[in-house]
Amino acid sequence: MIPIGNTPIRSADDFARALRTRRQELEITQEELAAATGVNRRVIGELERGKGTVRLEIVLALAQALGLDVELRPRT
Repeated sequence: MIPIGNTPIRSADDFARALRTRRQELEITQEELAAATGVNRRVIGELERGKGTVRLEIVLALAQALGLDVELRPRT
C-alpha cells in the first residue's frame, strides 16, 4: 500500500490509489462505503479504477466518509 498522508494528487489515478488505499486501511468494502454514502457501488469501483469523470460532490462525499480532507494549496 502507498502512504496517503502528504502524497500530492495530480491525476485521477493518484486519487484512485489514495481512495482505495484508505478504504482498505479501514477494512471496509465498496458495498459498505456505498451504503454509508448513498453512492452506487459501481461508481465507487469506477473511481477506484481512475475514472476521471465522477462528479465532484461524489468525490467529496467519499473522501469525507473515509476521513480524508481534500485540500488545495500552492505547490512548493
